[in-house]
Amino acid sequence: MILFIAIVLAYLIGSIPTAVWAGKLFAGIDVREHGSGNAGATNALRVLGPGIAVPVLLLDIAKGLFATRLVFLNFIEVNSFILANLEEARLILGIAAVIGHIFPAFARFKGGKGIATFFGILIGFHLPSAMFSLALFLFIVSITRYVSLGSIVGALFYPIQLIFIFHIDSLFIQIFSILIPLIVIYTHRKNIDRLLKGQENKISFAKS
Repeated sequence: MILFIAIVLAYLIGSIPTAVWAGKLFAGIDVREHGSGNAGATNALRVLGPGIAVPVLLLDIAKGLFATRLVFLNFIEVNSFILANLEEARLILGIAAVIGHIFPAFARFKGGKGIATFFGILIGFHLPSAMFSLALFLFIVSITRYVSLGSIVGALFYPIQLIFIFHIDSLFIQIFSILIPLIVIYTHRKNIDRLLKGQENKISFAKS
């Protein structure tokens, strides 16, 4: 029961639709009705500008990071027969937060793509691999200006670097690392289609 409550709490944290609420509060609009139609920091940048998008991004990252920290607030008995160790508990709660971000209970289950919240999980779980993914993301975006492509490439290489560079040998964590690119590819399926057709929007720091 304690584990179930913690997972629900992590999901509700992830469900906080920061881009949607920021758009309504500061511009009187729903960002999902503008730009790409996505409720994430990239579309917030496109529609609302960097002054709003940056706080949205930081809060979305914080959702994943805070979810991984719930275990330190005694919401979970880590020695439960369900969980083998602290890392597994943190990742389970992080995944719940990402699901909340993608399917938010507070925004008609139409949310963002989970990249920033995923990054928050990686920071809370293993900072070096998170920085590696961030560097790869920034490199791809800097040369292509496609945020979606940077996100996809960073996600695809995450299990590779986690296993072969940082030598994480936990089967549970390896499965989690493989789950990341699968979810990212699913949430970016429309972006992939536009990339293949040469129709994907490039990032711009000017508000629409």
